[in-house]
Amino acid sequence: MKKLKNITGALSLTFLLMTGFAFAQDRAISPNQLPKTAKNFLAANFKGIAASSVIEDNEIFGVDEYKIRLTNGMKVEFDSKGNWKEVDGEHQKIPYGFIPAAIRNYVAKSFPNTHIIQIERKSWSYKAELSNGIDLEFDKNGNFKRIDD
Repeated sequence: MKKLKNITGALSLTFLLMTGFAFAQDRAISPNQLPKTAKNFLAANFKGIAASSVIEDNEIFGVDEYKIRLTNGMKVEFDSKGNWKEVDGEHQKIPYGFIPAAIRNYVAKSFPNTHIIQIERKSWSYKAELSNGIDLEFDKNGNFKRIDD
C-alpha cells in the first residue's frame, strides 16, 4: 500500500510539472499590449525607436517578464508590472535618463572615457557593464560596491 501511495504521489508530481511546462510559454505581442509603465519607459528613454519584437514570457501563474528588441539592436527586459529589469545596448551606449545619478556620476568620474553599454537591476543591486569591458556592481541606492571579475 505504501508503494502505491509513493507511485501515485510521483505520478501526480510529474503530471503537475508537465502541465506547468505546457502552460509556460513565450508569445509575441504588440507593443501596445505592454504594461503602461513599460510603454512610458520606452517612450521616455527610446523616443523614436520602434520595437522590432516584443515577447511576453508566461509562466504557470501569469506573465513573468517582457523582452523587447528595438530596431537599433538594443534589448530591454521588464518584469510583469512593466518595471525595467535590464537594458542591453549590444555594445552601444545606452540612454542614461533612467540610471540612478549615483551610478552615472561614479562612472563619469572613475571611468571618464567609457560609457555604460548594459545595466541590470535586481532587488538589492545594480550591475553595469562599461564599454571597456569592466563590470561594476552597485547597491540598491547606486553606491559603488566592487568591480565584478
